[in-house]
Amino acid sequence: MSAAKRARTISSVGLSLEELQRVRQDTPSVQTALHFNHAGASPSPGPVLERVVRHMHREAAVGGYAAADEAQEELAEVYRSVAKLIGASSPSEIALVESATVAWMKAFSAIPLKEGDIVVVAGRAEYAAQMVEELRVCKDRGCRLEVAPSSSSGAVDAEGLAALLDRLGSKVKVVSLTHVPTNGGLVNPAEAVGAVCRERGVLYLLDACQSVGQLDVNVDRIGCDFLAATGRKFLRAPRGTGFLYARSTAMARVGAPALMDHWAAPLSADGQGYELSEGARRFEYWESSIAGRLGLGVAAKYFLEVGLANVEARVLELGETLRSQLIAKIPGVKVADLGERRCGIVTFFFEESDCIEASFVKESLAKQGIFVAVSPQHQLHLMQSPETCPT
Repeated sequence: MSAAKRARTISSVGLSLEELQRVRQDTPSVQTALHFNHAGASPSPGPVLERVVRHMHREAAVGGYAAADEAQEELAEVYRSVAKLIGASSPSEIALVESATVAWMKAFSAIPLKEGDIVVVAGRAEYAAQMVEELRVCKDRGCRLEVAPSSSSGAVDAEGLAALLDRLGSKVKVVSLTHVPTNGGLVNPAEAVGAVCRERGVLYLLDACQSVGQLDVNVDRIGCDFLAATGRKFLRAPRGTGFLYARSTAMARVGAPALMDHWAAPLSADGQGYELSEGARRFEYWESSIAGRLGLGVAAKYFLEVGLANVEARVLELGETLRSQLIAKIPGVKVADLGERRCGIVTFFFEESDCIEASFVKESLAKQGIFVAVSPQHQLHLMQSPETCPT
């Protein structure tokens, strides 16, 4: 029996049955596999795949530069679609980059930090890549890293964050929050954190790598100054795509990112200086995958056509269904997801007395056309983690 036939009867939560059937028909992988690793990389829908391949054929026919020239208007539309996707006020607030990590690093590196300044990590869900860079910068520049408290649910405690910022005062230069961790269903209260930061005039950098594409993410509602996101996960765009949102009113408070080229900062006529590009363009490089960017644009439009609220409702319903069925149907399984609000990422492990290696589970499922991912212990870092096996 194929993996697709083992899937549960499709539900209309958040979508009509006709709309849901269309989305499934647009996704070739549902015919051969059950894909549970959208938190890693999603199979792209047909329209995204077709656009990427079509541009690659065009590059093969006329060369990369000529093909890019032909696609200029569509490339401009990518910025507009991404801006609309997250509720940005202008396409000029969007930088197209290679990944959420690149987006986050670009924004963080532009924040002027000096000895004695404080970087606050909001809660215990910070992504490992960000933690490494925060620790490095604090060590190199003599800054301090503080971790805001989490509530009993595992999410950041907004009141505790407010109290911490009030105690630390003006030395706090940025608050960093991971909206959804890479290895669990927790959804942090990004809007509450935004309110705390706005009231105190502190820059707010949001890692939305795991939330854009499965949740209705709106930068004005959240109140973040910078938002980093990827294309390859729930948005179902190609790998090697991502974007950075940079609020226009926050740009005067940051400088140049750590690494720039002549696209981000055009060289002066005498070759003795440069001028930072306006808006988010200063966070981009000139060279990029044009095919990937076009695919990202199609993915963003596809998401908008299906409807942000519809996607979120469907994803949340599937996540809760999987959690309940894992516990009900498989002896010894424990769901590890934290938070009062949870998303479509589901993390589980086997009780210590019946411990089964996570890699064995992954490999066994893959042989049946069911694809999952393993989060090793070293990725849990700050997260409270009671399990003895990797999840």
